[in-house]
This record gives sequence, structure tokens and C-alpha cells, in this order.
Amino acid sequence: MTHFGFLTIPERDKEEWVRRHFSSVARKYDAMNTLLSLGIHYQWKRIAVGMMGLREGDRVLDVCGGTGDLSRMAAERVGPSGGIVLYDINWEMMDAGRPKTYASPHGGIVSWVQGDAESIALPDDSFDAAMVGFGIRNLTHFENGFREMHRVLRPGGTFMCLEFSEPVTPWFRSLYDFYSFHVMPLLGRVFANCRPAYTYLPESIRLFPDPDRLRGILEGIGFSGVRYRRLTDGIAVVHLGRKTG
Repeated sequence: MTHFGFLTIPERDKEEWVRRHFSSVARKYDAMNTLLSLGIHYQWKRIAVGMMGLREGDRVLDVCGGTGDLSRMAAERVGPSGGIVLYDINWEMMDAGRPKTYASPHGGIVSWVQGDAESIALPDDSFDAAMVGFGIRNLTHFENGFREMHRVLRPGGTFMCLEFSEPVTPWFRSLYDFYSFHVMPLLGRVFANCRPAYTYLPESIRLFPDPDRLRGILEGIGFSGVRYRRLTDGIAVVHLGRKTG
């Protein structure tokens, strides 16, 4: 058994539940993210990509890349001689972001691959950097996704995970909990006609490992120099590491 938010479901069913979940919100996903975060998610993503230290010509894998925000930001940094592979299991999400990617300055270097992040259909040691933003917690076995990212990185390659967590300041955490469990589902129902999708979101965040535990998991997988940075009092956290050997 595994979890879909606070629901307990058979492991074999989770992939389909996640696929249906994102298909139901794909066309409104970016607008809802902007509404629910008051636009701060773009700042989080730019900070996270900036921390990776990408260089001209780098090849970057964007796991669970969805509508492509991270891919477009990375493309600006690696330039026309670089390459971005956006990898996601949900075609509707990728398709929803394609117009913005085509319209971006370096959208031509972004390619889309539909596939399972727990079994990435790409060669070993083939990317200079691998990143995942707000997607890894949706996997049935998120550790397998991290192992696959480690596998496809070349030695010395950069790893980045941007994921939600919980605020560290008690009063802000209480306010955030009220907003997450009461306001977000209401806004999801009003603006996306999909309350369940925005009930699942805060539930899945509460079940994901805290930053210190996640650092330990990443070190156990084989990433070195793992460090993290909290953003907006810990609502989002960036983890960085490298593949050695």
C-alpha cells in the first residue's frame, strides 16, 4: 500500500491516480500556481535554477518537468549550445506548457520525453545537471526517482531538488496550515473546478520528508556535498548535491 495524500491506496494504482490528477488540472496548472502562491513560485524556481551554477553548453534533465518553467529558466542559462530534456509521465501537462516554451528565447533547445521518473529511459552519465521541481513527492517510490537522476548524471554533475516543506516559524506554520487545508481547496473548486486536486496538494506536502531527513536520503543514494536552503521561511526548500566517481 502507499499514500495519495492522506488516502491509502494500492501501490499499483498510484501512477494512474497521479496521472488523472494532473490531467484534470493541466490547462489551469500554471494560473493556479500563480494564484495560490501569489506569484512567488516563479521567484523560488529562479533562485533554485540559479543555485545550480549552469554553464553555456550544459545538458540538463528536468524530471517531472510538467509545463516547463524550470526548463525554460535553465535554457536561458545554457544557451543555444546547450540542451534541455523535459521528462514527465503526463503528456497533457507537457502539452499545456509547449506554447510558452516555443515562445521563449531558447525554447528550441527543449525536447520533451514522456516517461516514468522511477525508470528513466535515458543513458547513464549523459547529463551535466538533473533537476526536479515540485514533482518528486508524487512518485510511488520517490527514492527510485532520485536514484535514476543520480544514474543519468555524469561524474561531477549537479543535482537539484526544489520541493515544498513546512514553515519553521510556529505562527506562520499555523497560518500556512489554515491556508493550505481550507483556502486552497476552496480556490481550487472556484477557479479550477477541482477541489480534490487542491486537497491532495497540502496532504502530499505533509507526508514528504523534512529537509534534514531528505538530505540523509540523498546522501544514502550517493550524492555528495548535499546542502539545502529554505525559501520563504521553509514553504519551499532547495536541495543541491553532486555525483562523484
